[in-house]
Amino acid sequence: MVKIKFVKSVVERIEGSLRIIDCGLADYREVLQLQHELREKRHTGEIPDTVLIVEHPSVITLGARQSANKLLISREELAERHIDVVDIRRGGGTTAHNPGQLVVYPILHLQRLGLGISEYIRLLEAFGAELLEQLGIQANRRKGLPGLWIGKRKIASIGVRVSRFVTYHGMAINIQNDLSIFDLLIPCGLDSVEMTSVLKETGKRYSMSQVKKNLSELLKNHFSLKASG
Repeated sequence: MVKIKFVKSVVERIEGSLRIIDCGLADYREVLQLQHELREKRHTGEIPDTVLIVEHPSVITLGARQSANKLLISREELAERHIDVVDIRRGGGTTAHNPGQLVVYPILHLQRLGLGISEYIRLLEAFGAELLEQLGIQANRRKGLPGLWIGKRKIASIGVRVSRFVTYHGMAINIQNDLSIFDLLIPCGLDSVEMTSVLKETGKRYSMSQVKKNLSELLKNHFSLKASG
């Protein structure tokens, strides 16, 4: 089993055959390295299907589709603001993470779950929408634009990659994070898109610990019954 060393407190639980790990607030690059390690071990069957739940310090990530990667200020200026920029190979374009945003990284073997990539993305959207409904938000899909929306406002972003049937990267849901970070980029390469959050839509703050518990229950319901070691 992969040991997780970069956070002081990691909450781990097994739901059926699904391993759920709450990494707390953790550096993006370190969690990315952990995803790679877990992906390899999932491919060889050394670990069961695993989901990482995390919040990140401020970071902007650039996806594999270069035309969708659009920063509005230079990397030097971002560094001065203590915002890291990371080039990665997931789907989608530029996005941002910061505390108060819930990020979910499923490391799942799609072939053993009997899922195609499109079905998997729909499942991500489904449990994201259920979580938001619990928080008083009615979010919807938009055809051809993975993620979750409230009208024309985007509240959750999805960017995934699959290697040898194993998923990594995943979904970010804006709960009560500082949305001004999105003013520094064009989210997902979509001009004029407005990002929103649960806090902005409802005016309510929630315990992130409770939100994570709710998410864990939804993950169990959606994936645990199908998951196999």
